[in-house]
Amino acid sequence: MLLVTGQAETLEFSSTQQWEVRSPSVVLQIPNHIRLTSGNPERHWKLPPVNRREVFRRDNHTCQYCGSTKHLTLDHVIPRSRGGTHSWDNVVTAYAKCNSAKGDRLLHETGMLLKTKPKAPMHPALAKLSEGIAFAEQFWKDQQSVET
Repeated sequence: MLLVTGQAETLEFSSTQQWEVRSPSVVLQIPNHIRLTSGNPERHWKLPPVNRREVFRRDNHTCQYCGSTKHLTLDHVIPRSRGGTHSWDNVVTAYAKCNSAKGDRLLHETGMLLKTKPKAPMHPALAKLSEGIAFAEQFWKDQQSVET
């Protein structure tokens, strides 16, 4: 659809394999690789909402105080009663007993430490970059090695 609407163009490499898509009246040749020519504001990645599923995913279903993977709850590092917010940098996954032990107190009052600092999830492409894998660079390196 991006090619038909002019929002993308075909990239041609030495091995130009194409896919054939058929309908009752039309046969389309679809290339393996395309490049977007214009940005679409609706395609921008949106920060997911702070909810149980997303926080557990970010924290790898592990308590950020003791490392347990059972009986998990959400904990506000700075309790809401003390002005903490329900935001990515203040909510962590916690084992129920750790959450209960911390209660309505700050970390320095309990002597508890976080295993990792809570932060908002990154865009998947940026996460790969931060791991040292520059996706676009790797793609072009792979294409150059194929051509030679």
